[in-house]
Order: sequence, then C-alpha cells, then structure tokens
Amino acid sequence: MTAEIIFSSNKLGIIHDGQLQSMLDKFNLGKLISSKKTEIGAMGQTMFVSSTKGDFVFKGNPLYTGQLVEEKFFVENLHKRTNVTVPIPYIIDDSEQIFGWSYSLMPRLQGEHLKANLNLDDNYKIAESIAKTLFEFHTWKVNEFGELNTEKFNIIPFKDTYTQWLFNRIKFWLEDAKKYSEITEKDFEWVETLMEESKEALNNLSSPTFVMGDFKPGNFLIYLGDSGWEISGVFDFTNSYFADPISDLIKMITYYLDNNERKIAKHLVNVYCRELEKKEDLKKRIKVHMLHQRVLDWGCAKAMNMVTWDNELPFSKWVEAYTDSTASLLE
Repeated sequence: MTAEIIFSSNKLGIIHDGQLQSMLDKFNLGKLISSKKTEIGAMGQTMFVSSTKGDFVFKGNPLYTGQLVEEKFFVENLHKRTNVTVPIPYIIDDSEQIFGWSYSLMPRLQGEHLKANLNLDDNYKIAESIAKTLFEFHTWKVNEFGELNTEKFNIIPFKDTYTQWLFNRIKFWLEDAKKYSEITEKDFEWVETLMEESKEALNNLSSPTFVMGDFKPGNFLIYLGDSGWEISGVFDFTNSYFADPISDLIKMITYYLDNNERKIAKHLVNVYCRELEKKEDLKKRIKVHMLHQRVLDWGCAKAMNMVTWDNELPFSKWVEAYTDSTASLLE
C-alpha cells in the first residue's frame, strides 16, 4: 500500500486527556503532563505527548489497513541495518478500545526542522548529512521492485516491470491533472519523449533498494553537535517501498531549487553520487523521477488553487525547467 498516493487523511479529531492517560497507563509510561497536535507532518495524524517518563509522538487513525504495522517494520529494520536514528521503540496498540481506532506511540526525537536562515557552510554540512543518510538507507538492497506485504512481510512485485509501473503512474496522474488544469497534446508528447529517453536507463537498473519515498524537511530533524549540523533523526515511513534509490533525492533537490540554493542541491547530488557510475544513466533516471514528482505537485496545486508559479505557464515548460536543472546537477 505504501506505493499509493494519498492526498487526504483520517484526522485525529478531538482527543481527551483521559484517553491519553489511559494510553500511558497501558504501557507504564507515567503521568500525562501535556499534549498538542503537531503543526506539520503525518497528514494530521500526529500529536506530541509529554509525561513524567518522557516525550512521545502519538500517531493514530490509520489511513489504510496495515499502515502502522508497515511503518513499524521499516523503522525496526532501518534501526538494525543502519546507523540512522529512527523512532524506536515503535509501539502499536490495535485494540481500538481507547480511541476507537489503532494507534502507535514512539519516542520524540531530538532536534529541529531545517531552517531557511542558516549560513552557506551550515547548509553544505546539512546537505552532506542528508546525502549520507540516504546512502545509508539505500544499503538495504533487495531482489525485487515492489511494496511490502504487511501480512507475510515479503515484497509484492509491481505489475509488469518497475519501468512500466512508473510510467503508468506518471500517465495516470497526468490525466488526473487534466481535470483541474490545461494539459495540451504538446504536454503529453513531451512527457512521452522524456519517458522514452529514460526507458533503457531504468530497464538497466537491477538493484532495487529501500526507498523512503517522502524524504523532505518535514520528515527529518537536524541538530547542532560538536562537529556542526547533522541529521539527528528521520521519521514517517508511510510512503516507503523498494525501487530506484535516487528517487529519494527529488524532494530535497526541489526544496533547494525552489529556495534558489542550486549550489546546495549540487553538493547534495555530488556527495550522494560520487561513488556511483554511469552518470548518463543517472541523469535520465533522475529526470523521470523529477517528472513524476512534479506531475503530482502540479495536479495537487491546481486542484487546490494553491499555485505558487505563473499560472499561465504550460505544464511541459514548467516541468522542463526542473528536469533540466536536476540533470545538470550531475555535470
């Protein structure tokens, strides 16, 4: 299920202190001190809870069957396989007795979200830490492209090939975006051309890895340690699956490009890719991954009337600026 695109969520609703105390009592986690819903992250599913025994993140009212079990699997495996800090232990209560739905409870990680007012050296350091974190995630290699089966904990392969799955997904969301915006025949032709140009490079990819699927500023924390800023924790693995690892770079590249920090984006890509070969294949793959993300972003922004760019700009021209800029980071 993690490979599905989810634009809406089941909100927590009204949570009473008595319910939170019952939860804490169930796991012997002390007396409730305070609680507040998080401002960002997890699509309205999370809340900070502080007790006499610590600070926690409460996550409830799952989006789909198996969401919490799936996230627990990824958290526990990443904890065992990497040195990246993740929210462990990840506790699940699926009894539904307290809130009417299952929930998870995990420790609140140290640090803060990425800020826009850091100096150039600090930004370089953080970009380097991001690259190293993702590279560590991607050491978890598997034999098949697909998503997790939360009953048997094996991989459900994508239908057809990974390449075809990715292309079908792009075309589906492009058709969906057409409901809310003008997508011309020229736009469709441009998309088909870009996909065709990347097809061989994607088909040549034979080493799928764990992919977080949503690595962005809202899902990791930074901390100023003795050696400078570093990633202090990563969370929210609702969109994780097994595929092309470089797709995990896209949201941070977009973040840096949108904030006129091309040099930081290039440093991120260079650090991540410096030991990788076949740069021309990487360029083609990263372009189609950027196209994939931008199709989703375009359709969402148009549907919600939240466009932050020239609203008259044709789709293909808007996306091409990103795909070309992203590919040039590898030069």
